[in-house]
Amino acid sequence: MTTTTPPWTAFTVAPLCMALYGVIRLTDSTHGPGLAWSVGHLALLASVVAFVALMWALRRWARAGRGAAARWFADAAAVAGLLGAAAAATQTVIDLVVGFLCADREAMDVLFEEVRSHAGVTPAVYTIGPLLFYVGLVLLAVQLAAIRRIALWRPLVVIAGIAVAAMSLDLLPLAGLLLLLALAPLDRQRRLALPDAARG
Repeated sequence: MTTTTPPWTAFTVAPLCMALYGVIRLTDSTHGPGLAWSVGHLALLASVVAFVALMWALRRWARAGRGAAARWFADAAAVAGLLGAAAAATQTVIDLVVGFLCADREAMDVLFEEVRSHAGVTPAVYTIGPLLFYVGLVLLAVQLAAIRRIALWRPLVVIAGIAVAAMSLDLLPLAGLLLLLALAPLDRQRRLALPDAARG
């Protein structure tokens, strides 16, 4: 029996929403507050949520039919990625709330500084925490390539997308498209490759 995979899965939605946020951000010359700030960050939040589902699916694929060490590695990578996603989502929600509360960019900057002044917020939400998202995604992609469930070029393109995003937020549209290239076809490939009991 053939399983039809809907085209709009997390594997497509996550990178597309990232690219959409990047495009909207480029149209927002003041970078908040206002409609562009809010809509853009809602798109970013949708991207983060979709990436959570995507990484959980990659974890299942990496674990299926493998030994204890491979299952442990997939679990650890997924946990790192999900912790990073939680940090990114928290940062995005903070941005949305600050944009809603403030009348101009100067007021936003003051409120951002107040938020960052609390102990642990900067590393957890703005620096170290979000990095775990990328670490988890890369580790899962590399593991799947190592066990020959995806092509070797896919994790390389994932790394390229992350590197482009790290270079400049202005390059987020390109980063999203690179991640789309690497990830969008994988949901169908995963469903075709796994037995029904392992699909979840």
